[in-house]
Amino acid sequence: MVAFIVRRLLGAVGLLLIISAVTFAIFFLVPRAAGVTADDLAARYAGKTPDAATLTAIKERFGLDEPITTQYGKFVKAIVAGDTYDTGTEKIDCPAPCLGYSFRTNQPVLDQIIDRLPITMSITAGAAVLWLLAGISIGVLSALRRGTLFDRAAMAVALAGVSLPVFFTGLLGLAFVVHKWHLLPEVNYVGLTENPAKWFASLLLPWIALAFLYAALYARLTRAGMLETMNEDFIRTARAKGLPEKTVVVKHGLRATLTPILTIFGLDLGVLLGGAIITEKTFSLPGLGQLALDGINQSDLPVVLGATLFAALFIVLANLVVDVLYGVIDPRVRHS
Repeated sequence: MVAFIVRRLLGAVGLLLIISAVTFAIFFLVPRAAGVTADDLAARYAGKTPDAATLTAIKERFGLDEPITTQYGKFVKAIVAGDTYDTGTEKIDCPAPCLGYSFRTNQPVLDQIIDRLPITMSITAGAAVLWLLAGISIGVLSALRRGTLFDRAAMAVALAGVSLPVFFTGLLGLAFVVHKWHLLPEVNYVGLTENPAKWFASLLLPWIALAFLYAALYARLTRAGMLETMNEDFIRTARAKGLPEKTVVVKHGLRATLTPILTIFGLDLGVLLGGAIITEKTFSLPGLGQLALDGINQSDLPVVLGATLFAALFIVLANLVVDVLYGVIDPRVRHS
């Protein structure tokens, strides 16, 4: 197991390097191939109405006239060893891991990501708990009661949940649950350490809106997996041994079904930790997704690049954890 984890960690580092190279090429090589000049790229760092001297200084500072391989080497070096940025009036140290510096906000990109990270983590964690509990429970019950009224109703609701986007259910929730019926307070993020009760109340509606989409998908996947697993030979063997039905369903049937569910959960969790853009935009929550969206709207290239790499990091780490957990959830999987 230790050797497997070490191999996967090394593979994750290599994958992150490949992702960083591809991302860097998208932001710097592709625009150059499309005819974007070094002055145009420098303007994305310079803020509003930059003068010629500022553009020249930025081109020299970031080496935008240099070969793309040299620029990428400096970018990777900044991540590993840090860098120093000259704003024109002062020099700012960006310690490792340095993901760049935004001249529009006059802040290192990593500092902005760290400020927004608790919001995105809160949204993702709460919604993940809800959609796992609801989706898997409903999926198991539907499979065990196949063809009943509960099964048909649950799958109909699941179909609606998969079909309805978060911005639709979220806006409906804001219109009725918050403003008309006053069942929940306004969605204004409060830190968990500041006031746990307000933190929970302020995020409950975003959790429900986001979890409704994913719970519907997980319910359908769990139901399909359980229907297939419960007809396997090892399930019949377990029942022939006289094991209680609860043990057969949970320990044998559900445990085998969770392997593909875990794979999808790792991907979904990694993507959302990188920024739940639609949910954050719908509820005006300033998380990582909103940060990336603001960077796109403001042409703040360092922020967009940093947010993209940070999202890729979450996805790679989530898949690493999923690979390790395979052997824990399904005894048929063994790491060698």
